Amino acid sequence: MAAAASRIRCDLDFDRAGKQSGYARAPLSRNTSGWGTIEIPVVTVKNGSGPTVLLTGGVHGDEYEGQVAISRFAREIDPAAVQGRIIMLPAVNIPAVMNDTRLSPVDNRDLNRCFPGDAKGTFSEMLAHFLDSVILPMVDVSLDLHTAGHSMESALSTNMHYLPDAAARARTMAAAAAFGAPYNVVFWGVDEGATLTSSVERRGILSLGTELGGWGRVNVEGVRIGERGVRNVLRHLGVLEGAPDTGQRDGGAGTRHMMVRDPECYSFAPSAGLFEPKHLVSEAVTEGQTAGFLHFVEDIDRAPIEIRYRRSGVLWMAAGPGRVQRGDVAAVVMSDYDDGIAAG
Repeated sequence: MAAAASRIRCDLDFDRAGKQSGYARAPLSRNTSGWGTIEIPVVTVKNGSGPTVLLTGGVHGDEYEGQVAISRFAREIDPAAVQGRIIMLPAVNIPAVMNDTRLSPVDNRDLNRCFPGDAKGTFSEMLAHFLDSVILPMVDVSLDLHTAGHSMESALSTNMHYLPDAAARARTMAAAAAFGAPYNVVFWGVDEGATLTSSVERRGILSLGTELGGWGRVNVEGVRIGERGVRNVLRHLGVLEGAPDTGQRDGGAGTRHMMVRDPECYSFAPSAGLFEPKHLVSEAVTEGQTAGFLHFVEDIDRAPIEIRYRRSGVLWMAAGPGRVQRGDVAAVVMSDYDDGIAAG
């Protein structure tokens, strides 16, 4: 049975040399426009010979640093400086981007939990299907820029799944080192099977993500690291000339490789309440130490609940919005990467 064709149309010629900008148009019938479309910005640059690199931002609408970094890079890049092809979608989930939300306001779905998608599904499923079936077959390397959005704050980092294939793992870690964020986190996620990263990996494409801030704001250093990291990875791959600049603000020479190996790295809220964190991301923490207090300010007689870390290491993510729901992640702790432990 033939695979379903995408319902999203993009008239750019991805094989044409030079720089093109336009839109992928996704059909969206609504009360005021029966033949309406949603326009998703796309920029492509092609010159010479070399790999195809996909740059994506705005998979979640309230994650801003990647949107800024890729949009600026798309405006500034000179096609003559490129050896290969760069496909840029700075605001993938444009309805969520314009709505300033993680989920799409069209169908209330998380695009990054809809892969590989469905051409006949909801808007988010249709968009995931377009990326998986139209864009990814052209791609050799995927760089997907995320932050922790409104839900958390993250230490500035690249991230990647643990890959059982040693050569693929080493290649991805080398790309992460070239990106040059303070940390690179190898992790085993809570719900990863339907993400863009998983779709990329199923095709054998090098996949690298980021977490460059959060707490619902544009992180100044996150934008700087994101912009530099995009150019660094392209230099590492030979798409742009020059050597990656991986120097760190603290004087370090490069990226510190970390891992989030098991569920004990996560601390969850046991109840709804107002969470008071006790540490900032990138701080060293210890198992059993207080991660924060869950307050119940509406009930004057109810004492706060103390939430503790279940692993020692460095705080990767901390809950950001103040009020959390039962089952929300309050903190995630990372530890130094150890290939022997990771493979266990």
